[in-house]
Amino acid sequence: MNKRRPTRQVTLGDQRVGFVKIGGGLNGTEPAPVTVQSMTTVFTHDVKACVAEINKLTAAGCDVVRVAVPEKKDTDALREIIPQVRVPIVADVHFHFQRALEAVESGVHKIRLNPGNINDRKQVIDVIQACKARKLPIRVGVNEGSIIERKDKQRRLKELGQFFSDNKRGYLLAIMITKLEEYLDIFYEQDFHDIVISAKSMDPVTVIEAYSEISKRFDHPLHLGVTHAGPKETGCIRSVTALGTLLANGVGDTIRISYASDPVFEVEDGLELLYCLGLRERKGAELIACPTCGRIQVDLISLVQDVRKKLAAEIKMPIKVAVMGCIVNGPGEAEGADVAVFAGDRRGIIYVQGEKVANVPEEQILDKLLEECKKFEDRVKRGEVALGEKKVEIIPPDPIGELGSGWQKIAESKSNATTLTIGKS
Repeated sequence: MNKRRPTRQVTLGDQRVGFVKIGGGLNGTEPAPVTVQSMTTVFTHDVKACVAEINKLTAAGCDVVRVAVPEKKDTDALREIIPQVRVPIVADVHFHFQRALEAVESGVHKIRLNPGNINDRKQVIDVIQACKARKLPIRVGVNEGSIIERKDKQRRLKELGQFFSDNKRGYLLAIMITKLEEYLDIFYEQDFHDIVISAKSMDPVTVIEAYSEISKRFDHPLHLGVTHAGPKETGCIRSVTALGTLLANGVGDTIRISYASDPVFEVEDGLELLYCLGLRERKGAELIACPTCGRIQVDLISLVQDVRKKLAAEIKMPIKVAVMGCIVNGPGEAEGADVAVFAGDRRGIIYVQGEKVANVPEEQILDKLLEECKKFEDRVKRGEVALGEKKVEIIPPDPIGELGSGWQKIAESKSNATTLTIGKS
């Protein structure tokens, strides 16, 4: 992991919904944790449905929620929506600068502008001044599908094109950077610097290259994302490939994983990505499980899914829980887990920080494992034990007594095989 790139810091929110900081490290600011964003899928003017979805995303751990405002009835609805939610709201403005001005008046916490669609200088200045008066940040989002080549920037575009001439995506990168430079000049002339930048594409490699180059040229926080990522089943790979690479290299301050699916999945997967990279402190249990193979003697796939759902619903601390399908690799793979189960011969042996606490039939594994997780969580709360503090030194169970064929028989069979081999030679 590389150290995060220092940036200017922007703040959005208010006293009621709370404040969220993005970026940092310059001008005496401490870098804020990388935040997770998502976007509603319902019509914003459907106030009841919009509020319900925002609150669902908030409950899932979303830090910032964006809503579309293509029509005036959408910006009008913000006056009713914002008092009913507890998370900063961003208005997504694409074609009509007036929607941005209306959203500001309705109490939104941030504006997203698309340089490819709103490029009239006076209109942009009007939006800048409105946000400046309310101390609201603006995200400048350059998407591959909407950037427009400007005639008065041909010279700069040509220069950048030569710079990226060895890259098959060089022309696109040149257009993106040219558009950003052109657009941000207007902001700088107005002495406005509360800016977040994004440069999305549906191609993960283009995303990696675009943000890598942009991070060298601008000191604003970066909003990472892959656009048109697709359904969750494939979009998760497409998104994590790009975002994980950038974040591991210290690039990125806020993220949105985009799916053609329930946006709650975007939040869950975005948080898990940050947890795995150590960029956010985990909330809730961490579940690890072994890959299935021919050795398993229980329905491990169903068990893992059932355990995941139970842990998500009932465990609040970042307890590390391991579910292993056999005793061959289980002890090693569960090293460091607070609570672990090794299954075999239709049974499961449960360990808590290395100590065996239960041996139950397969049908009781789920309930007993959850019981031990709750008991361990209570002990942590009382200060009796600490998460991950004790080194787990699990002694594998003897499969002859509790789970199966037995180490002694295995050893004897190996010895006999060796004798037979020697005799033949």
